[in-house]
Amino acid sequence: TRQTLERLYENPEDRLTSLFEIADDDEQVDTQVIVFKALANQYRVRILNALRDGEMCACELQVVLDAPQSTVASHLRELNDAGLVKKRRQGKWTYYRIGDTAAIQLLDMAAALGGDR
Repeated sequence: TRQTLERLYENPEDRLTSLFEIADDDEQVDTQVIVFKALANQYRVRILNALRDGEMCACELQVVLDAPQSTVASHLRELNDAGLVKKRRQGKWTYYRIGDTAAIQLLDMAAALGGDR
């Protein structure tokens, strides 16, 4: 690597230093991986799309997904752990909503990027 930099740059030390400075923070990368893993599932993307219009009870999401309670619960837990959804309890019911509008923006970007396929 050093030999390549020496061939490309007059001052390879400066370039090497600047490359180390732009390297991603491991914690930031870990967070990004958690979010993208949470989005890498059809059920979880469908849940987020259903929540675009507002808060929903877990039982309503079962109907939307046509999936059993255990399936919906595990996907909601993954989305909650990634910070993509927030939950609140009211009596015996649990309601979910989008955790941050950035989640919707990310879904919209993904749709735009994949739109030409």
